Amino acid sequence: MERVTDRVSNPFGMRAPGEPAVYGYGDANADFHVIGADAETHGGTETGVPFTDSLAGERLQSVLHAVGFAAEPYSDAPELTNCYLSYLRISPGDPGDLERYIDAELRALNAHILLPIGDEALEYVLAEFTTQARSVPADSTRLHASEIRGRGFLVIPVREPTEWVSGDEAALTDRLEAILDSDYRQTKGVATRIG
Repeated sequence: MERVTDRVSNPFGMRAPGEPAVYGYGDANADFHVIGADAETHGGTETGVPFTDSLAGERLQSVLHAVGFAAEPYSDAPELTNCYLSYLRISPGDPGDLERYIDAELRALNAHILLPIGDEALEYVLAEFTTQARSVPADSTRLHASEIRGRGFLVIPVREPTEWVSGDEAALTDRLEAILDSDYRQTKGVATRIG
């Protein structure tokens, strides 16, 4: 299969009107797309890389390393394979980013598995990429590491990493390992494999 691009930082050349911005980062050919709220919530204001320079980033990157997505347990510029990191809002204080940038990135990346981090990202993913927004609450604590069918996607909600309790890291690691051990790539409509 031909690679979309080899660039890891802002691979789709997005340009936000308000700088600084924290653009998407990682393997643009990934099957797994991690979606957080913004740099103020999940880190990266200083580094320009999502999920860095924060407790949330340290905890999340530890899981990504455990399942083979990240070369190291933590880095300010992680070497990622099969995983892409981005935010709903790439610039502070610009709510318009939600529609323009994340939608464009999600469609360009076309990952099979979406991992929304926290309630805000989960609410967005449920509304935009599943038919279950009315029947499934956007409660990442309750739904942590579960599987939700999407429209051609599998959604794995992730509790806010700064709020993880005993067992949350292991549950997410186990869920991702189980998916990686399955035949999730057999069909683009990965959600049809579940349930």
